[in-house]
Amino acid sequence: MSDIVKNFEPGDFRHEVESLEEWLSGSALPLWLDAGRDISHGGFHERVMQNGQPCTSDNRRARVQPRQIYCFAAAGARGWQGDWQDAVRSGYDFFERVYRRSDGFYGNLASSDGLLIDDRFDLYNQAFALFAFAEMSVAFPDRLVELETRAANLLAGLKASYAHTQAGFEEAVPTRLPLCSNPHMHLFEASLAWEDTASNPATWTSMADEIARLAMTRFIDSESGALREFFSHDWTPFEGDKGRIVEPGHQFEWAWLLCRWGERRGDQVAKEKARKLFEIGVNHGLCEDRQVAIMGLYDDFSISDPVARLWPQTEWLKAAAILARQSVGSDREFYLNQAVWAVHALRKFLQPPVEGLWFDKLKPDGQFIDEPAPASSFYHILCAIYEARNTIEILGEDRLKRSA
Repeated sequence: MSDIVKNFEPGDFRHEVESLEEWLSGSALPLWLDAGRDISHGGFHERVMQNGQPCTSDNRRARVQPRQIYCFAAAGARGWQGDWQDAVRSGYDFFERVYRRSDGFYGNLASSDGLLIDDRFDLYNQAFALFAFAEMSVAFPDRLVELETRAANLLAGLKASYAHTQAGFEEAVPTRLPLCSNPHMHLFEASLAWEDTASNPATWTSMADEIARLAMTRFIDSESGALREFFSHDWTPFEGDKGRIVEPGHQFEWAWLLCRWGERRGDQVAKEKARKLFEIGVNHGLCEDRQVAIMGLYDDFSISDPVARLWPQTEWLKAAAILARQSVGSDREFYLNQAVWAVHALRKFLQPPVEGLWFDKLKPDGQFIDEPAPASSFYHILCAIYEARNTIEILGEDRLKRSA
């Protein structure tokens, strides 16, 4: 494995996670509740400057709104005491009012004052709408019927209008290439969330199973075990270098999802594929000089993009955390070591001048790009911290130690 793997002391993982939780509850959530919301027009800002002031003139991507809805709903469900209810309700109202099209799908981009300026369909945006609705139904159980109906109708619309003839979904009608694994990953995530929440989960179970099979048979290369990003219409790798792209962050993220699905279905093949994805991520996707996960590889595991962004660090943590609790003995120790080092990598990005913000891009020379913090990163950070907390609670103190 990578030279980044080192031994930790008993209790290191718990200590690191508790420190992140304190940062999240005490700094990040309050800052993004305040500076990250647009009280005048509604919804959430796209970015916050490194001085803590919002970028008020940015256009707003549809995907950011449900991500922020998810964050505050999840924080509320976990017991955070800030005014998360108003943030979720107003964010949902803004998203529905501004982005929802007459056909039930959601448009792509709005102006800073809340006018839809790009109503094009993007599968990725629909996936995050479904995901946010699921978490909101947990935080507001009295709205379960309303939100489940909205989600079921959206999924039915996707199947009716964009279903691929083999499995999964098209990017557009008529077909637009390449097809992409990434939006399917978030549809997978949303389906697993609704499987836990829906009063009638059968449809979501079926959707999760379809995407899991698509990932294991088409997205993941049968020889290398790596997951690709871009595909031709028959789900074979897209032509040229684009079809060769392998992202370390997505090796980790799909590993996390396949671990969850494999555990629910008792599917050992999914678990083994998840372990292989994680292995590829740590063996080929970590920069040992900067000790962070980088953005891109080719299918021969040479580097395609050496920049390190924040979000792959969070996916490294999530995957390591779930693999630790699905393992025993020395394997568990290995994954807990990886989780601690993923936290160390993440912390590098969480050190801007204002506590609760972050840097997004670390250049190959070890310098961060000085730019506003993107709201879209918050979902990744919060999910990683909560996944790590799940591992602590499930394993307990004794099994977090090397003697497990």
